[in-house]
Amino acid sequence: MKPKALPNILVIMADDHAQWAAHCYGNSELRTPNMDFLAESGLLMQNAFTPCPVCSPARACFFTGRLPSQHGIHDFLASTEDYNHGWMEGETTLPMLLQENGYQTGFVGKWHCTTSSTPPQPGFDHWVSYGESKKNGWRNQYLHQGPTDISEQGEEKEIMGYQTRYFNRQAVRFLRERNRAQPFFLFVGPTDTHFPFEGHPRRLAEHYRNANFWDIPEKETSHLKPSSHISPFSGTTEEALAQYYAAVGMLDDQIGVLLDELNGQGDLDNTLVVYTADHGHMNGHHGHYGKGNATMPQNFYEESIRVPCLMRWPGKLPAKRQPSMSFDHCDLFQTILDAAQVKLSPDIKKKINSPGQSLLPYLNDSETGWRAYQFCEYGNARMVSNSKFKLVRRYAPHAGTYPDEFFSLSKDARESVNLINDPLWQDEIARMGNLLEEHFKRYERPERSAKTILSQPPCNSSELWRKA
Repeated sequence: MKPKALPNILVIMADDHAQWAAHCYGNSELRTPNMDFLAESGLLMQNAFTPCPVCSPARACFFTGRLPSQHGIHDFLASTEDYNHGWMEGETTLPMLLQENGYQTGFVGKWHCTTSSTPPQPGFDHWVSYGESKKNGWRNQYLHQGPTDISEQGEEKEIMGYQTRYFNRQAVRFLRERNRAQPFFLFVGPTDTHFPFEGHPRRLAEHYRNANFWDIPEKETSHLKPSSHISPFSGTTEEALAQYYAAVGMLDDQIGVLLDELNGQGDLDNTLVVYTADHGHMNGHHGHYGKGNATMPQNFYEESIRVPCLMRWPGKLPAKRQPSMSFDHCDLFQTILDAAQVKLSPDIKKKINSPGQSLLPYLNDSETGWRAYQFCEYGNARMVSNSKFKLVRRYAPHAGTYPDEFFSLSKDARESVNLINDPLWQDEIARMGNLLEEHFKRYERPERSAKTILSQPPCNSSELWRKA
């Protein structure tokens, strides 16, 4: 029997792009025609989440199919040798598995799953990321315009201009120079929409300087205090919002370039195209700016944990469909493996022990079971939620210092009233608490668990759980 043709796979993962900030997800002022095209001709996951609302752990979840309490990265990784603790060593990653199964693999853009992005990572045939920058330091990978230090196959160079466009040109180069006898897996990681909220194309920013920003609630407050991780920006709040919206526009532009390249090569319809983000972002929502580490202690607000997730694969994925089940980066890991027809050996499957599941069987048979709850964790805090309720548990050293949280999402969508001590909800809180404990007990490695985080090597010098 002739084997089935394997699809090409293109994954675009933006940085800090919240689900609320896209026209296809209901934003009334943003123009995102290329994201809209993916949604119209493929799947829009209504309830797509990150497993962790900060960059390094979230990205590691995608590449490994595992939770932070499995892969061990609990916070963003500082880009200095002081914090090089062998992150990702011993992990079996998505590109490794695809490469072993005949895929030509390419990486372009932000990695951030180790302290350095200069050396090519295992599993990738082609590598373009960031070099070590003595001039820009950690900001090197976030400066949207100007000189940026880059690593091409481990060789460092400086580029000028818009780094997102540079990376996209490198992605196009990979698509043109690849071995067409093999299917490809290409990961593209632009750092838009990460701060600084400046330096985006003038034509895009100018368009949004007169926006009303109707989709951002005004004058909200939170029971959580701002942390030192508030995203800095220059100028006024309105200018920062215009720049954030401009960054979304830049992302959408570059998605279109990649789609056009595939279309021109005749490969658009035999490519599984995925657009998503590592985590979400608050731009004044709840009175905060940033993601999970914007508050002290860390938060799991919907704007922090919800991400866009659009998937297009004609003939395999239905068009104009909006599945409503919870779906996260671990599920995406499993779905891509399934699409690529990768069969894991029992030993590898046991080693990975992914909590994710492939979407493809569910789409073929709606009777296929799917979890009813979404689970997230960040440092020494964990969350379980569904469309009705959300529970957040905090562990040492914050347990007792900061309260756990329970929200009735169906009645309090803005998460403004913490019901954790309300007598009416204690049975539901206990039930969801048991679900949370059972889930992580099934998957966590004790030496990497959120509950033992103070005995683990730090990811940076400002981890929230090492502060009072």
